[in-house]
Amino acid sequence: MSLFPQPRWLRRWIRRRMNPLPVDRAAQWKGRISILYSIVAWNALGWVGYMIYTGRNDWAKYYGYKTDEEASMPQAIRFAKQLNVPNAHVMKFSGLSKTDEYELKDNEVVRTDGQPKEVSE
Repeated sequence: MSLFPQPRWLRRWIRRRMNPLPVDRAAQWKGRISILYSIVAWNALGWVGYMIYTGRNDWAKYYGYKTDEEASMPQAIRFAKQLNVPNAHVMKFSGLSKTDEYELKDNEVVRTDGQPKEVSE
């Protein structure tokens, strides 16, 4: 059983139109494709490392898809806006210890002591 089962009609269609490959030739092509895949994956990893090294790891901000206001907004508020959750309870963790806890009311941070924190929207 696979995670994404292949439709039976597609399998029948492919088997009707393709000739079976000999085992040795199929293994040879599998090796070639795996080498090509490893080269592409290695270059993609290098590109990500280069982008991080040059300071372009937030590509959306670098290319202008994200405004300065959105970049300065805490991640919890951005997710709450994206998910249409105006009121939420936020807990921040660092490792296995809880570092911060607060409420979001209408996408504004409200601390437990009752003083809202200023957040630019």
